[in-house]
Amino acid sequence: MEYFAGSYDVAVIGAGHAGIEAGLAAARLGCQTAVFTINLDWVGNMACNPSIGGTSKAHLVREIDALGGEMAKAADANTLQIRMLNAGKGPAVQSLRAQIDRRAYSAYMKNALENQENLDLMQAMIADIRPGKPDGWELRTSLEALYRSQCVIIATGTFLAGRVYVGDVSYESGPDGMFPSNSLAVSLRRLGLPVRRFKTGTPARVNRRSVDFSKLEPQPGEDKILRFSFDNKTKPDNSELCYITYTNEATRRVITGNLHRSPLFSGKIDGVGPRYCPSIEDKIVRFADKERHQVFIEPCGANTQELYLQGLSSSLPEDVQKEFLKTIPGLERCKMMRTAYAIEYDCVDPVSMRPTLEFKDYPGLYGAGQFNGSSGYEEAAAQGLMAGINAAARVKGLEPFILRRSDAYIGTLIDDLVTKGCSDPYRMMTSRSEYRLVLRQDNADRRLMPAGYRIGLVGEERYKSFLQKLEWIEAEKRRVRSEYLPPNETLNAALVSRETTPVTTGIRLEELLKRPRIDYEVLAAVDVNRPDLPDEIFEQVQIDLKYEGYIKRQQAQIEEALRLEEKALDENTDYSAIKGLRLEAREKLGKARPASVGSASRISGVTPADISVLLIYLEKRAKENDH
Repeated sequence: MEYFAGSYDVAVIGAGHAGIEAGLAAARLGCQTAVFTINLDWVGNMACNPSIGGTSKAHLVREIDALGGEMAKAADANTLQIRMLNAGKGPAVQSLRAQIDRRAYSAYMKNALENQENLDLMQAMIADIRPGKPDGWELRTSLEALYRSQCVIIATGTFLAGRVYVGDVSYESGPDGMFPSNSLAVSLRRLGLPVRRFKTGTPARVNRRSVDFSKLEPQPGEDKILRFSFDNKTKPDNSELCYITYTNEATRRVITGNLHRSPLFSGKIDGVGPRYCPSIEDKIVRFADKERHQVFIEPCGANTQELYLQGLSSSLPEDVQKEFLKTIPGLERCKMMRTAYAIEYDCVDPVSMRPTLEFKDYPGLYGAGQFNGSSGYEEAAAQGLMAGINAAARVKGLEPFILRRSDAYIGTLIDDLVTKGCSDPYRMMTSRSEYRLVLRQDNADRRLMPAGYRIGLVGEERYKSFLQKLEWIEAEKRRVRSEYLPPNETLNAALVSRETTPVTTGIRLEELLKRPRIDYEVLAAVDVNRPDLPDEIFEQVQIDLKYEGYIKRQQAQIEEALRLEEKALDENTDYSAIKGLRLEAREKLGKARPASVGSASRISGVTPADISVLLIYLEKRAKENDH
């Protein structure tokens, strides 16, 4: 028999990476918050690769941290190895990536939720969700407990109507052998949400003791101290090695000889898979001319023998998986501990959401993470944080918090989802941002920490430390602009060593630092007045100086783009009545209901001519209102 179990301001369904950030944000902003999870032991589980960061994803982690989220701190506390990707390229595309102890990370996040004021973490399967009377939402668990909440954030990951595929075998399941969330899936369809099916996959795990490391290429971490969190002063562990090996012709033969047994090619899987993270059988077919594919062998934790085989995601039968694994150098005698699988799950079309991640037709109902059609822990956490902030704002009657594309990668991520939608699991990439020179991982705090402080997720002490950093940066800029270095043998030797022209007269330190191959390190012997400051100060000054002209040009582009962003569109606009709009544009705009002309311009199928029509329509309407 159903019984009333309690009321909350914000209820979060799911305690994965999206649910964690959503719950913590709402609770830290003073809302009475409940986080429901199917299994308390799997909070913050890394069902796929036990890593945080990577190209563009590190930008999201740093932005989450600057806004007051938890992921960066958790990653730093549980790092096994950390490296800087694209270190030889410009700062816009450099990205941190850390291999994580997955069980320790999970324990850290569970502890963070358990100890958070205003938050109740509960093991319960939400079986039904329905509009409350007179408002808000009602949630019923599988044990018939009834909860009421003003706002609900759905962060179900791949659990919603989950079905696992391994060859001819398929069964209802969440990731890692967990229960699927079937009743809730039925409830959401009954509610009328625009639900569709996506698919993702994961590779096998093997026992470290069965791997021949002499045949693998070691991949060590970096000697330099690297961290995700701007607030963290401790040195993350960097002791573990990762390794690289490759598939070969024998691997190809085993896979191509068994494609008929793959549910991907037999038509058994209906869900759309991730474009940028295909299975090994998909890669063998799509890139038939490629002789080999990289396989990264990575630890799953400090206290386990499990190794993760990145690059070998598969849904082939278990016997075929064992056969092709043993064709790969170093894995000839490997013992499989977990079988690779594909998982199909329900998610929604994010075009049905506002930039706050609230559903347009369901007040107080929000979505975050893979439920919104994205992939990746970092993308999920970013959406969870924003959904949590906006749910709390709704409860408190405050203005919503929306990041623009020019503000953050988080803004690009959410704008892409709610404006353009996604036909396959969305993955963040640096190429998705048109402002990536400004939106670097290194300056995420300078871009977003004032907003985090204003919202209330960044504390007073941390913010004062941030303001001190800004003062140091400006003081160092003043110094390098005013300080001259005389020509001497030591300076010229340093310049010649970096293949740049020696000097014959005195030169400002600023001019030297603007040279392409010159940095603080090479000038250390002659820059005798350099103050004793943290390395990050010099990094920021150096980047600001070297890219000053490019950054100014990009800021001008941003200001021009904001002209369209500031032209608001009414969500209830009848686009079918606007003369001059093409039929396709009317249909796309009517479905997306964009918040601004800028958002409308990014909808696929809406042309510049359609935008001109919209601008004329808005101008005409403004004149009519004036009269």
